[in-house]
Amino acid sequence: MRKLNQVIFIMTDTQRTDMLGCYGNAAMHTPHLDALAASGVRFERAYTCQPVCGPARSALFTGMWPHANGSWANNMALGDNIKTIGQRLRDHGIHCGYVGKWHLDGSDYFGLGRCPDGWDAKYWYDMRCYLEELSDADRRRSRDPATNRDPHLEASFTYARRCSNRAIDFVRAHCREDFLLVVSYDEPHHPFLCPPPFSEMYRNYTPPLSTNQLDTLLDKPEHQRIWAQSLPTDDPATRRPDVADYLGCNSFVDHEIGRVLDVAAQYTAEAMIMYTSDHGDALFSHGITNKGPVAYDEVTRIPLIVRWAGVAPAAAVCQSPTSHIDVVPTILDAFGIAIPESLAGRSMLQTIRDPAVATNNAVFIEYGRYEVDHDGFGGFQPMRTIYDGRYKLTINLLTSDELYDLHTDPQELTNIIDSPTHNRIRNSLHDQLLDWMNDTRDPFRGYYWERRPWRADARPATWDYTGMTRQRDNPEYEPRQLDYETGMPMEQAVRQK
Repeated sequence: MRKLNQVIFIMTDTQRTDMLGCYGNAAMHTPHLDALAASGVRFERAYTCQPVCGPARSALFTGMWPHANGSWANNMALGDNIKTIGQRLRDHGIHCGYVGKWHLDGSDYFGLGRCPDGWDAKYWYDMRCYLEELSDADRRRSRDPATNRDPHLEASFTYARRCSNRAIDFVRAHCREDFLLVVSYDEPHHPFLCPPPFSEMYRNYTPPLSTNQLDTLLDKPEHQRIWAQSLPTDDPATRRPDVADYLGCNSFVDHEIGRVLDVAAQYTAEAMIMYTSDHGDALFSHGITNKGPVAYDEVTRIPLIVRWAGVAPAAAVCQSPTSHIDVVPTILDAFGIAIPESLAGRSMLQTIRDPAVATNNAVFIEYGRYEVDHDGFGGFQPMRTIYDGRYKLTINLLTSDELYDLHTDPQELTNIIDSPTHNRIRNSLHDQLLDWMNDTRDPFRGYYWERRPWRADARPATWDYTGMTRQRDNPEYEPRQLDYETGMPMEQAVRQK
């Protein structure tokens, strides 16, 4: 009998690495994800492509950077010529189901309630689908964190439970065929809805004070100081986030993931299971909260675990930098499908087989703005970051820049962007970052990213900058683009113009 190819991709929303026991926080009750890590590979240095819900998902499900796929802020839909992993696999005869939060149709937070091309409409269940099942009163209850004080709140009322039920139905119904199933929970994102005992599990828990919660931001970019000033001005030493509901929902979604994993183990024991989250939350680290235009680990470093019986070693840890941009190439490779040239990432299968083998020497993070529909979160704050496993360089185009040595300064307290002893590594990372912006057709690229105050050898500003044309090479889904000067199909996608 032919071996089945099956992938179950599970994700949460706003889940930091330190919200899982398997990442070293013994205070967290996450037994199911901890067990998943014990039976597979845990990626220690995995990063989101952009720490905002929609753009993070756009990279996860297209394999293209937010700046290249059209969805570089919330409420911005993917471009018409951008294909998701569901469409690509469907076109190769693979059945694809998507259950849960989507956030890529250009609508509001909840979505349009309409199944996108490539996915099985029977199982489609975005957050609008959930809300439309509820009465007006229950809609309001579902968006109110005070609902967690109801001792009679049932798990069946929650979005997480209803997503799990549909995922379980999919696995049982399609366990004898090739498939990709995505299970995308909104939890533990606000409003942190969860029933007892999870709603009371952390009621008396006080998170420890981290050193970087006392960060004065004196050597940090201006926009971070403005961000911090927008929050309560009490003494940082006594400021603590109220995390009881957040962490309770975190343990609840672990419980729901466990329900899906139990059924997967029964029906699809050889399936690849991949789990991650879209981004984290600062929780007053560096005096800020939520997510946005920063590259600090609390916001950009995310959990990533892969279990694949007979392929991924058990209880293994990968220490090399890993990126969400590599998820789509990895899934395609797992199905034996060639990786298209238009994708920005690469397959992680060698790393999954042997975690000592690095997929990347460096990973990249970007930011444009939080959302087009409202003015908060600093507005337009273009940011580009490179991290090589030790040093993290961030260019904040409209303010000032940052360099951290995470080996000696894991809490990213000391900005060494102007340190003479780090000029060589800083400039090398900067050159790699500029090359990446060019290679990925970043529409915001230009001389201003190169001409930073600390870059003494930057080239003079020119209107043409590099003078190159970079067209998308996507022969699977669109005809060859035409050369402007000849009207003929392009022969080289990257060329002097």
